[in-house]
Amino acid sequence: MRVLVVEDARSLAEVVAEGLRDQGLAVDLAFDGLAAAAKVDLVAYDVVVLDRDLPGLHGDTLCQMITERADRPMVLMLTAAGTPGDRVSGLTLGADDYLAKPFHFPELVLRVRALARRRPSAQPRTLRAGGLELDPVRRTATRDGRPLDLSVKEFALLEALLSASPAYLSAEMLLERVWDENADPFTNTVTVTIGRLRRKLGPPAVITTLPGVGYRILI
Repeated sequence: MRVLVVEDARSLAEVVAEGLRDQGLAVDLAFDGLAAAAKVDLVAYDVVVLDRDLPGLHGDTLCQMITERADRPMVLMLTAAGTPGDRVSGLTLGADDYLAKPFHFPELVLRVRALARRRPSAQPRTLRAGGLELDPVRRTATRDGRPLDLSVKEFALLEALLSASPAYLSAEMLLERVWDENADPFTNTVTVTIGRLRRKLGPPAVITTLPGVGYRILI
């Protein structure tokens, strides 16, 4: 899952981003509205966590711009303005959810995941293929009923492959969906993580590789 956090308070933005990354999400940051608008034009985000009072381009204007897009991300407004009137005005602008500061971080994670599931193109909550079953909310994964002990990135990689199944995902696409804008496009991170994931999944092989195309789950 790819998330954009738009927050001009850099310390808060970085704390939110690191917390979401610890949950296996790929997270980019923007510290003003103009930078965020540029990123939304370039990347297919699942969710945008958006502060309202932004420099450059106000969060309300950015929210309207995002919600007018055909294949838009879901928008969670995260702001200090938390009165009922503020929430109503934020939702009227097109935001899909509204969370006031200060907030409880586990609630933020649950709301972000819930919004991603509500996207028109979203997958069912539990992903299944090739004897694999993965629940992103409960953070559980099994193969033929056997629990899998996966790292954060291994779990996110398996989630991306299951979400795309039976289609192939290239290494570049996996870098975009599982890592973030800071990932080195020339790194072998995807290959290494795929190797670790295959070992943990065990035989028979369930992840296949097509040279020059990418990886997919056998079904």
